[in-house]
Amino acid sequence: MELTAVYRCVAALDVHQAKLTVCVLSENDLGEVVTEVREFGGFKRDRREMAAWVASFHPELVVMESTGIYWKSPYAALEWYGLNLAVVNARHVKQVPGRKTDINDAQWLAILARSGLLRGGFVPPRQFREYRLIARQLQKLTGIASGEKNRLHKLLTDAGIRLSVVVSDVYGKSAKAMITGLLDGETPEQLLAHADPRLKATPDELREALEGDLSDSHRFVIRELMIPIDELEARILRFRQTLLKHLSDYQVILQNLQTIPGIDEFSAAMLLVEIGDDMSAFGSADKLASWAGVCPGQNESARARKGNPYVRRARHSPMRWGSRVDPGGGSSSGNKTVLPLGNLAPHRLQYAPAETRERQHAVRV
Repeated sequence: MELTAVYRCVAALDVHQAKLTVCVLSENDLGEVVTEVREFGGFKRDRREMAAWVASFHPELVVMESTGIYWKSPYAALEWYGLNLAVVNARHVKQVPGRKTDINDAQWLAILARSGLLRGGFVPPRQFREYRLIARQLQKLTGIASGEKNRLHKLLTDAGIRLSVVVSDVYGKSAKAMITGLLDGETPEQLLAHADPRLKATPDELREALEGDLSDSHRFVIRELMIPIDELEARILRFRQTLLKHLSDYQVILQNLQTIPGIDEFSAAMLLVEIGDDMSAFGSADKLASWAGVCPGQNESARARKGNPYVRRARHSPMRWGSRVDPGGGSSSGNKTVLPLGNLAPHRLQYAPAETRERQHAVRV
């Protein structure tokens, strides 16, 4: 297959954990294509040497496959030189026909890049990539904490305590105080004193829900479970405060995102670190939805693609992350709020006048 050149000079990286194979294709004054292949190690000094070597050719485009997380450190080293970088999906590379067996991965990537057959994926700016570390670890911690609370709920149910029937959060302030009172052997009257007056359950319903058969084994395991839950909640709070502190310069954008039904400040922060503040990278809300994987592909039937799972978690946000949406936007199913991703239009991230934001907020309320 004859390929037409689009670029005069390109570079391509085959990234591994301990090795970087770099191929540079350049066209000299005689119109001849010169191929140079060089291997580097995976350590910091090797990455710096690689970036300096690639930059010396002044390539118009540098491409690499999105191999796990190994591409991130070479990308950062090349980014320092201000090069035009593209991270491509390995699946898209394999779908291009015509590869010969006597060339390595880096050479094939360089040939495709020189012909303009590769499309780079979305890579947010450096500061948002750093914020992602905090936001994604925060989601992991939230999932771990939810798992521990589910185990606590199962233990209480095993002991015949039906606290989850009368309270919405088994580890809320009132419920936690009542569980601690049960472990300490408090009387029913003392337990009821921990109940918040805003609870819908009557004192009789609370008393019946707290009646059970707690054995010594139940008490031991419940106490041990409550220790990591408390620690996880403290860590989650620190992560949230740190994330929102880093995003303090983006308050206007966060406020605009909160005009979307079901999105609070924290959910807006999670969306911002994933999609960035420049919507021109996506072009339209439809393309953003496609990138996030919340619309079916052309070769699929009523199934969503993989996409970005972190955006989807914010879109299908639990009630603790956002309020139940109103009929004007999105839909509500069970205990989850379904966010219409089409609402993430480019204008949402622009600096809107204060009176416009107040009017949007009034409509949302």
